[in-house]
Order: sequence, then C-alpha cells, then structure tokens
Amino acid sequence: MSKKTRGVVGLVALCGLSLFLLNCGSTVNRSSGLLYVLSQGSSAVSSYAINLSSGGLSLINSNASTCPTAPCGLPVTILLDSNSSAAFVLDQGFRDPDLTHVPPQALPPAVYGYTVKSDGSLSAPGSPVTLSQPADNDTAVAMVRDPAGKFLFVLNQGTIPSPAGCPRDPDPNKIPPGNDACPSLSVFTMQAGSTTLSLVGGKPIRLGRIPTSIAAINTTAQTLLYITSNQDLSSNNNDNTVSGYSVDASGNVTELPGSPYTTASNPSAVVAVTTSPIGGTGGLFLYVTNVTTNSVSAYQVCTVQSASCTQQNVTNLTLLPVGTPTNAGSNPVAMVVDPTSQFLYVVSENSSQVFGFRINATQGTLSALNPPNMNTGSLPVALAMHSSGKFLFVSNNSSSNISSFNLDTTSGAMSSPTTITSFAQPAGLVSQ
Repeated sequence: MSKKTRGVVGLVALCGLSLFLLNCGSTVNRSSGLLYVLSQGSSAVSSYAINLSSGGLSLINSNASTCPTAPCGLPVTILLDSNSSAAFVLDQGFRDPDLTHVPPQALPPAVYGYTVKSDGSLSAPGSPVTLSQPADNDTAVAMVRDPAGKFLFVLNQGTIPSPAGCPRDPDPNKIPPGNDACPSLSVFTMQAGSTTLSLVGGKPIRLGRIPTSIAAINTTAQTLLYITSNQDLSSNNNDNTVSGYSVDASGNVTELPGSPYTTASNPSAVVAVTTSPIGGTGGLFLYVTNVTTNSVSAYQVCTVQSASCTQQNVTNLTLLPVGTPTNAGSNPVAMVVDPTSQFLYVVSENSSQVFGFRINATQGTLSALNPPNMNTGSLPVALAMHSSGKFLFVSNNSSSNISSFNLDTTSGAMSSPTTITSFAQPAGLVSQ
C-alpha cells in the first residue's frame, strides 16, 4: 500500500467536509462508546464518541501522534487493553530505500502506548518499544492481545527478501547473530491500565515463514495462537499455511503437533471463535481469509473427542477443514466477530464491501446474512465493532472516510449505512 504525501488536515477543514453525524470539537459523555481510528496520512489517532442510540460519531480530537519524530512509518493496528484504559499502536516502520546510508535512515517497527484520558481521547505516546534495529529494514504487519489481556503478540516480517541465514533453525527460539532481520514473533507481558510492555525471554521468536496475520484465543487450559503465512523460507515456495501454537502462563510459545496446516492461496487475516449455543454443543473454530481465491476458509479445532476428532486429534489440538471456502468479495483482508460469537463480518478491499455471515455454532460453517453485503467507501482495510454488538465501523483508506452500520443483534443484519469524512488514509481502528 503506497503512502501518499503527508499533510495534516486541519480540524476546521474536516468539520466543513464531514457529514452531519460528525460534530467537531465536542466533549464526550463517558456513557457513550468510543472509537479510535489511525490516520496514515497525518500519523495520528482520532478519538470519536459513539452515540449509543444511533451509532453516530462525534470527533473528540485527533491530537495523539503516531510519529513523535521523523522519519515516520505507517501506523497499521490499534488495540485497547482489557479494561480500555490504555491503547497500543503498531507502527510498521520505515524502510530506507538506499541501503548505503550511514547511519541507516530506516525507522524500526515499534509499538507505542497511550493512556485513555477522562474525555476519551488519548495521551501523547510513551517511549516506543522497538522490534528491531534500523539497519534491519524490517516491517511489522500485525498485533493482537489474548482476550484476558495478559499478553501482546506482534508479527514482524523482517527484511524482504529475507537474509540467507533465515530458514528455520533446529531451535525456533534462537535468532543467530546478524540475522535480526528474519521474520519473528515478539511476545510481551502487559497489565490492564499500564502502557508498560516486557518482552518475554528478552528476544523475539524466530519464524521460518513470512507471516501475514495473527489471532489469539484463550481456552480453560492455555492461550492458543494462530499465525498465517504465505512463504516458506526453507524452500522459498508460497506455503499458504496457518500455524498453531500453545502459549503457557509465562508467555512461552510452542508450536503444536501437526502444524502448519494448508490454507487457500495467500491468507490475509485470521480469527478464532468459541461458540456456546443455548441448549446445544459449541466448539472452537478458526476462519482465514484468502486474497487470491477471494474466500473465507473455516476450520474446527479438535477440543473434544467426536466422530471427526480422535483422542489424538484432541491431544494435538488438530485443525480440521470445515466445508468448502465461502466467497467474500474481492480481496478480503480483515474480519471481526460479534460479542456473542454468532456473526462474522468480512471487509473486502477491492470490491469495497463488507460481508456478513452467521456462524453455525455446532459445525462452524458460514451462511450469508440478509442482506449478504453492504457497500463501503473506497479501499476498506479494517473494521471494528462496538462492544454492544450494535454498531460496525469500517475504515476506507483510499476515500479517507469511515463507513458505519447498525446491526440487528438477533439476525446480524446490517442496516442504516452512513459515511463520515476522516483524516487522510484511515487504517486500523478499535471500539469499546
């Protein structure tokens, strides 16, 4: 995704361009919801109050910078801690196109922490937690926390093409000297209300594949982590896989037996869902979007012995494909699940649409909602849902606006589409 010429859009100009749902300079009633939106064009985070009756947005401010000092990388992901009192932004870093510069002029990927203030806006960023050295020319791509808010997981693709020493070492936790530019997973411990992050083990975990997305889910026994990738460094073939990992109470990561598993071509996003139907049997399911095939693939995680899952499958937490991939527009790139784990929403970048599906709580299969999709702005790249499950928000990177939809919490149906102008090139967003 190319970055356009930067320019901070003035607040007065934004007010003039916005639709009536966007009220500039307003104060927020903390009984309202909150939406935070990254702007890649202005290197900032915009804070909005959500009207919980209508879903309308009111701008609080956009004062929180994602680039305290130049050069600036692109902010790609934002998330909140478990009690919504701190926010974290992943900046993918800035690659120096001229590798002869001494010292290197690249900006390493980093995570910035922010405190949520009483009016719902964010503080100035704290000191960045960098993921590599400037000379490595790395690019971070994804970040997620476990549902309990104990760990933060960050994916770094490293330098592309990867250095010759990057294919998997017999010890996947060992990063050879001089190869910090290899793909890696960083695991940080975190605490609610604090922006402090501590790197588990003192170093990233080396990966043998180029990662593209990540998901985490907690079970009664452990945290499970799933990482999609599209290139195997040991053979330089597009491996198109999803890998499963177990994370213990200290944050140590172990790849599960049988991992990785084959996906459809070019996986771009992954989510994990635990269903609990009333009066029925639920399960743990995984959904992966695939860019080349324009589809969503479903998998069952074997957690209970059944006709399809042997006891060995349960021991290994084996992934089994569910049905056939489901069509989801052109270039599906992001997903979100509602708070009841009944509905899955997928945003498709090239077709500028958001698709809605009902999750079969027992089998994990997907069926289209009515209507099956709604139009968004141009080049949607991310989506977020309010914790009530009543409002869905989509950031449209090319048209620089935010699409919002009301959701029926019983049927999952999307309705009442509205659009507001945002700061330039909105990207990741999060709501509470």
